[in-house]
Amino acid sequence: MSSAWLLPEHVCDVLPAEARRIEDLRRSLLDVARGYGFELVMPPLLEHLESLLSGTGRELDLQTFKLVDQLSGRTLGVRADTTPQVARIDAHLLNRQGVTRLCYCGPVLHTRPSGLHATREPLQFGAEIYGHVGLEADLEVQELALDVLHCAGVEGLAVDLGDARILRGLLAGTGASGDSVAALHGALAGKDAAQVRELSGGLGPAIQDSLLALLRLYGGADVIAAARRELPARPQVDAALADLEWLAARLRHAHPQVQVGFDLADLGGYSYYSGARFSVYARGASDSLARGGRYDEVGAVFGRNRPAVGFSMDLKDVVALSKQRKVAPAIRAPWGENEALHAAVRHLRGQGETVVCMLPGHGQEGQEFECDRELAAVAGQWVVRAL
Repeated sequence: MSSAWLLPEHVCDVLPAEARRIEDLRRSLLDVARGYGFELVMPPLLEHLESLLSGTGRELDLQTFKLVDQLSGRTLGVRADTTPQVARIDAHLLNRQGVTRLCYCGPVLHTRPSGLHATREPLQFGAEIYGHVGLEADLEVQELALDVLHCAGVEGLAVDLGDARILRGLLAGTGASGDSVAALHGALAGKDAAQVRELSGGLGPAIQDSLLALLRLYGGADVIAAARRELPARPQVDAALADLEWLAARLRHAHPQVQVGFDLADLGGYSYYSGARFSVYARGASDSLARGGRYDEVGAVFGRNRPAVGFSMDLKDVVALSKQRKVAPAIRAPWGENEALHAAVRHLRGQGETVVCMLPGHGQEGQEFECDRELAAVAGQWVVRAL
């Protein structure tokens, strides 16, 4: 029999020191998004399964916990990704005609961890722009992703750009099935040349060579020129390469301290991506900290097929790499029923101070708040003095 206090694998409590850092970071990042004009939304943690998984693909289905609603008898899902919910909000609840910028921050739940030490309960922060088809929206989302990581104090940032249209353009007209395309996605993302060769064996030598070339097409500014030499000239491929070149030039100009490169085989993540994609890495991180891109088809199942682009990240991963912020020192106060004492405590808290009252018998506690002052009675007045 297991101990009652043990939690499921890859699920953990967040203790006070880390919880404070996460909450401080959450507030700061939402403020950064607000500065760009993004509005906060709070979708529910669970929905009817058919709504939650509409159009999102098999990989999100496998990551979604499912349960039966005791009120209706219908199957519900606990969200594993917030983007489909935000697309539903844009399509049905807001139903605006122009550009809509939405952001969110809340827990998601995964049936399986994404890595050996990953949590199954990420705290997902994200931002999305609906209603603009141009690259200006892609660039804004990428810059916001970098700005929130800068705000968190994460150093050594690098951006890898890719595009879902490249693989689609290469496979156009080949008759490749949905399952084989999904398998190719995984093999390309994993840089598995043997599996790519095996999966593409029936697509013809030219297509197979192009797919194997994608595995080599990663690195710096010379990747786009190499891709134009090694990949066939097709409309989707050419448009994707031109867009990536445009985005990279502007990111380098706006963020000269960020390394900007390309990974044309990076197709990991959810299948709803339809255009330019990006991943942000940081020094000391084993995987990407933020992922995003264009997903113009995500709202189609809700009856409103609008241009859409966005990104998301797990704040628990970000806080592990963020700079420790100095905690504002607190004031220690005695416990008592004196009205003047109560009034002094309320006044200080109203000014934004943290005032920790020492409960009877616990006068030496409260060190976790780093009290550097105390509220003391001096000549009949309650005053704050240094410890």
